[in-house]
Amino acid sequence: MALRGQVGSIVISGRWYVVRFWKYPIGQERIHASEKLCPIDKAHPDYLNQGQRRRKANEIVAASEASDAQAYAESTSVTFRRQAEWFLDHAMKRKRNPVKPATIFSWRNCVKKWLNPNLGNIPLATVNNSTLKELVKKMHEVGLSPKTISTYVGLVKLVVASALDDNGEQLYPRQWNHEFIDLPVVGNQHQPSFDSETMGKIVQKATEQESVLYALLAGTGIRIGEVLGIELKHLSADCSTITIDQSCWEGDIQTPKTENAYRQVDICSTLAGILKAFVGSRQSGLLFANKVGKPLSQTNLLRRSLHPILKEFGVEKAGFHAMRRFRTTWLRKQRAPEDLIKFWLGHAKQSVTDGYSKLENDVEFRKQVAENVGIGFELVPKLVPNPVNLTKGRLVSAA
Repeated sequence: MALRGQVGSIVISGRWYVVRFWKYPIGQERIHASEKLCPIDKAHPDYLNQGQRRRKANEIVAASEASDAQAYAESTSVTFRRQAEWFLDHAMKRKRNPVKPATIFSWRNCVKKWLNPNLGNIPLATVNNSTLKELVKKMHEVGLSPKTISTYVGLVKLVVASALDDNGEQLYPRQWNHEFIDLPVVGNQHQPSFDSETMGKIVQKATEQESVLYALLAGTGIRIGEVLGIELKHLSADCSTITIDQSCWEGDIQTPKTENAYRQVDICSTLAGILKAFVGSRQSGLLFANKVGKPLSQTNLLRRSLHPILKEFGVEKAGFHAMRRFRTTWLRKQRAPEDLIKFWLGHAKQSVTDGYSKLENDVEFRKQVAENVGIGFELVPKLVPNPVNLTKGRLVSAA
């Protein structure tokens, strides 16, 4: 940044001679600045004559421009790579709304695979609409989906916005122009789900505890991480209500995804009976665990269980969220109150009216609705709630 060669204007302000000049904060519009030179009273010991005032004004303006130049040099030395690493670390450790490890994991993959190779060595101060336009073009050329492109661009914006000055103001405020960037519009996304017949077949085919796990996922709509984090202490005595106050990711127990994820989920008596039989005489520990009592691995469940089952049935490969979509669809088909659907799924209220409704506090009504809507699929032909055995790893009726 070259010095602008200002001289400043010397004016009278109140009882002082002051010099007025421009300041150029990094990433912002220029602003007026002024500093006192001397009193206007000639009898004052600090009074300066005209020549002295001009020399002092020149020194003040020159020092200001030198400071601006140094600040610019320092700002341009911060690359996108360096700021991205700081942002990811800060986002996970901050006390206010820390980002979940699963999200950080996805962000790090994005930074490693796409953002650093294309933007890593660029000064953060120069990342702007033109920069994103070129990035979007490259991502589009290799066939990334509109949703993925939008997500990656959003991460770039977060990194740029995370650079702050000592007063907490953004160093590089941007007016992002999606039209100029040519950011694709996210349309109908591919969101696989299961129908009732397929869901019943999945539960029947699954072996060992996976059959109960899948039945619970599809019969409640609870997220897979939340289900894997359920301990026996979270179940009511009759297993008809599950309290969600923790989740599991990569084997680690953590807090739920959002504040709304803290909730209770009610299930019908058929599923509750199977769950109670599955618990058996156990008194503590995880509801679903491996042989050493540790949380199950989502990756292993998909690779070794769900995906092979879907392939055998000729069903499109899908993840556990397909069961959550199945439950949501079933609840709406049965005309369950929208307030309860959001509550059971752990979704946020979206209107003032939603905030007024307190249906979630009416436990008896919740249980009645859960019983009436049922689960929407057959668990096992002629399966009765109790007794139930795990024979050769598969749910079967005692008969």
